Amino acid sequence: MKIVSSSLALASLVAPALAGGIYTLDGHVRGEEFYDSFNFENITDPTHGHVTYVTRATAENLNLTYATRDTFILRADDTTVLKVNGTGRNSVRIRSNHEYYQHVVVFDIQHMPEGCGTWPGEIDILEGANNVVPNQSTLHTSHNCSMQNNTIQSGTFITTNCDASVAYNAGCGVKLTEDKNSFGPAFNQNGGGWYAMERTLHYIRVWFWERHDPFVPFDVRSGAWIIDTDNWGMPAANFLNNTDCDIQSHFGGNHIIINLTFCGDWAGNAALYNASGCPADCVTYVNNNPSAFTNAYFEISSMSIYK
Repeated sequence: MKIVSSSLALASLVAPALAGGIYTLDGHVRGEEFYDSFNFENITDPTHGHVTYVTRATAENLNLTYATRDTFILRADDTTVLKVNGTGRNSVRIRSNHEYYQHVVVFDIQHMPEGCGTWPGEIDILEGANNVVPNQSTLHTSHNCSMQNNTIQSGTFITTNCDASVAYNAGCGVKLTEDKNSFGPAFNQNGGGWYAMERTLHYIRVWFWERHDPFVPFDVRSGAWIIDTDNWGMPAANFLNNTDCDIQSHFGGNHIIINLTFCGDWAGNAALYNASGCPADCVTYVNNNPSAFTNAYFEISSMSIYK
């Protein structure tokens, strides 16, 4: 799941290190409302994945998206053996109709895609590949942007260079080392949870709470009209404007993107794929094993936007 950006005004670090704020509800999307709040992008995958993003009509016809009053499902084809030289497995990429600047977004997620070759993925709130846990929260930028490895967060930087043109588009990623249930099968078996991102003039922060965590903030669990991020505790990932990254020159208004791709720049990198214990090579596996992707789907209860 991605929040994709182009240019953002972030000030220097003059704010308190963990200052948050009060926000009011700007929009709440649930179940069938996702169809009205997002558009379907029938485009070539920007991360060079082995995937064919389909139109809304095709997605609904193939049952790759469907909704009830309370949930929205986004999934990939899990029945077709693909041709060797084909464009990839049918899947879905949706993009929010609205663009956001300073805001908070909260996702209530019941299930996320799992399986070898999957890459549910710019600001990536939720990112991972090939079932490798835990989740990573990642920035992908243009040249000349690096994070400093001394910020206050519960996660751990595994890469600090945010430049998407190097290291197979790895970006600057924070691994949620404190929570093995933040991604993949463990996330799903535990009933999912809540992901939140706050973007201000000073920082971009990400939080995660498990479904049964007794310390989930009440305003997050209840979808309250007013939230106060000061009460949310230490973020899992905390990307701060700094002397090594003029964030203002790298980010602008962001759209929210929910997508499921396969292989590509990161998940399909041979070293990463093989280190995950996945069989064959990524493209061959995705082509020949459709039933392996039965659990490659998002089930999202709601998305709330606060400003």
